[in-house]
Amino acid sequence: MAADDGRELINTDPFYGQAESGPFKGMNPRVTAISMALILVAVVLGGAYTEHSARVLGEVRNTLNPFLEWYYVLLVAFLLFFMAWLGTGRYKNVRLGGDDERPEFTYFSWVAMLFAAGTGVGILFWAVAQPILQFQSNPFVEQGMSPEAATVAMRLTFFHWGLNGWAIFSFVALVLGYFAFRHQLPLTIRSALFPFLGERFRGPWGDLVDVLAVFGTVFGIATTLGLGVQQMNAGLGQVFGLPSSLTLQLVVTVVIMTIATVSVVSGVQRGVRLLSEFNFWLSIAVVVFLLLFGPTQYLIGLTIESAGDYIQNLLALTFHTNVTRDSEWQADWTVFFWGWWLAWSPFVGMFIARISRGRTFREFVMGVLLVPTLITMVWIGLLGGTALHHELFGDGGIVEAVSQDEAVALFVTVQALDIGVLGTIASAGLVVLIATYLITSANAGTLVINTILAGGDPEPPTLHRILWGLALGLLTATLLLAGGLETLQSAVITAALPFSLVVIAMLAGLLRALNAERFAARRGYRHEAPHEPWVGATQAGLEGDAQLRVEPVVEAEPEKNGDTDR
Repeated sequence: MAADDGRELINTDPFYGQAESGPFKGMNPRVTAISMALILVAVVLGGAYTEHSARVLGEVRNTLNPFLEWYYVLLVAFLLFFMAWLGTGRYKNVRLGGDDERPEFTYFSWVAMLFAAGTGVGILFWAVAQPILQFQSNPFVEQGMSPEAATVAMRLTFFHWGLNGWAIFSFVALVLGYFAFRHQLPLTIRSALFPFLGERFRGPWGDLVDVLAVFGTVFGIATTLGLGVQQMNAGLGQVFGLPSSLTLQLVVTVVIMTIATVSVVSGVQRGVRLLSEFNFWLSIAVVVFLLLFGPTQYLIGLTIESAGDYIQNLLALTFHTNVTRDSEWQADWTVFFWGWWLAWSPFVGMFIARISRGRTFREFVMGVLLVPTLITMVWIGLLGGTALHHELFGDGGIVEAVSQDEAVALFVTVQALDIGVLGTIASAGLVVLIATYLITSANAGTLVINTILAGGDPEPPTLHRILWGLALGLLTATLLLAGGLETLQSAVITAALPFSLVVIAMLAGLLRALNAERFAARRGYRHEAPHEPWVGATQAGLEGDAQLRVEPVVEAEPEKNGDTDR
């Protein structure tokens, strides 16, 4: 069988390890059983021993913090520079697919979907809360609550939501897309181990990698859902006067997960797409609302100035470990955010990979790193800037409210605009926006978890979609019961550590695979594919698994459509 670009392909069943009968029919039974057992233990222990679980998670986090304060920093810094190199270096013309393949989606559609990839709930929670908390005090200013502190607060918020975080997402997405679309392997984490393990990638080591990916993803999604539920609670109090309570949060969790699970089971892809488009336009409406009724000139100026400040200090922040300062800032902020991005990366990475087929490394890196970062900076600049302006030049009060409960930050900022009934309408719109982001995140997260457990099958069995929707809801409720925000942070930081080791293994697998690629179609670059033992593995060797492309030695021709530097 030949590919469009002339290279031979050996195609077999694209999914691996699926049981043919029984309760695990359509799923990888080993990975599914182990993952279910781990999550069930977490739910049972968290529910039966709530206070003890919270204390244990806190102790684990405190023990790991000194190590993670430099380990996560070093790992994320390396991923940022590595992705920049892939987008501009010798492999920039390699495609996520065949050499002649072109992108499946237009650039506009691709960019719009990138922004909806999974940070919506988190950024709604932190866009105001983080600038306000950093405005009060941070290790980079001597005096908090000052104009200088406001600029630094925006810099730090941009840092935790900018290029470094998207480097994590883009790396996992690129690895998944590269092995799935260029080498016809299953769209799952273990495929990155093929260059080392060959046919054994479907054995115990591959199982371990997928279990760790599922474990981190489940806690990452549960943390995001927990934050969103707390914020919805605050919004319902603002709009309808409902008191903030754990009971209300649990009710909201049940409603959100029920809707998401029904959507996943029914496969209503059109409904999910329409919901995502609704999110996009409602987000645009929020931006326009702030520009019309907020301090417009200040917001534009602060966003531009803070963006320049962030770019100027990017390297220093990237390698900052807080080693010379006696404070918990690094552990409370950078370690938490890098752990959250790592835990969330299998989910977002798989989503981005699915929509990026046909993109060159250069197109992919520039799009996934730069565009979402720019959109995020505008969003944070307008929301966070509105709150900071009220504290510096208005009546204040937002700092005090956020100090008591971070979840109310967004709504007290809208209330501070003092525009009467329009403020109430805006708050109601934000509640709806949070709800729709929660539903789409839970929906997509459940489907991604099942895709990994089903060996890369994008249509996993209905029964397991229901079970994992239930598991996500139970784990979210358990973490809320165990102590709210602090417990959520401790859980995701701990769960992300094992998956960070998988990221390192994925990095090594990608580098070995790229060594068999031609660099680029231009004079002076290598245009022959060197022989690598893992390239062109025989069908008998894999015994039914998907084969990698066999790269013949051919003379490279210039890329079309301006993909090659002249």
